[in-house]
Amino acid sequence: MRRSDREITNKREIEEFVAEEQILRVAFYDDGDIYIVPVNYGYLYENDQYSFYFHGAKAGRKYELSKTNPIVGFEIDGKYKLLENEMACDYSASFQSVIGTGRLQLVDDMEEKIIGLNTLMKQTTQHLEWSYNEKMLEAVAVFKIDVHKISCKAK
Repeated sequence: MRRSDREITNKREIEEFVAEEQILRVAFYDDGDIYIVPVNYGYLYENDQYSFYFHGAKAGRKYELSKTNPIVGFEIDGKYKLLENEMACDYSASFQSVIGTGRLQLVDDMEEKIIGLNTLMKQTTQHLEWSYNEKMLEAVAVFKIDVHKISCKAK
């Protein structure tokens, strides 16, 4: 990180940020193109390891790329506030962001699908337990990113 003075290394502070945000942007490599898609997410943080979950259709570009090129980048940002000044070049902003890379996989195991969907619902609603019918579980694609690298920055 070029601005090491802005790097956040405190694990609790990073997780607090990840816990309060709602949108994860996932970057796929698509045969020379980069495809970035914003998704709602949930996460688990166990044994110093992040796993991000999101869901979608069992069709389309995101679904196909998850099967063909599993290494992805991701980004979460928030806490944005414009810092005004007298001169245009002196304007700035405060923010916080997390970026990283990981391996994406489709979750097939029904129990893990439920875990993934529950983490997503917890992130958006703060409710921990949900019920899902079998037809719905069969129809939805649940994606999991096992994080390899993660860094956090704030100003």
